[in-house]
Amino acid sequence: MSKIEKVLATGKTHTTLSGRNGNLDIELSSPGSAQPAHVFAATQPHPKAEQLFAGAWSACYTAAVGLVAQERNIVLPADLAVDIEVDLGQTGPAYFLQARLTLRVPGLDHDVATELAHIADSICPYSKATRGNIDVALNVITA
Repeated sequence: MSKIEKVLATGKTHTTLSGRNGNLDIELSSPGSAQPAHVFAATQPHPKAEQLFAGAWSACYTAAVGLVAQERNIVLPADLAVDIEVDLGQTGPAYFLQARLTLRVPGLDHDVATELAHIADSICPYSKATRGNIDVALNVITA
């Protein structure tokens, strides 16, 4: 795996269980449901591919966090959030991606939150697809 020498663009998403901000909202619904399953708020009127990828990954990862929490009887805070940043960059003439995932679970014990974040990462299909293919940093914030 090559390290990015120069970041060309970064797509950022902030996914919450509820709440919206920004000037472009993307609502995704599940088959057979008229209600949005996830709402994404982007910061630019024309999203970049990196933002869309980060948004899809964020929705998947947030669902994985919820699934792991449910299986382990962990009560998640109402203000849980997932921030994902995906960088498009270059090393020489070659293009690469790299990402940073941040799970924000205010008030949850840090060790419990870290275990939750890593287990969710191990079952999330987007995390599996990127594992070993791009550099990914996983962060946990409990404050």
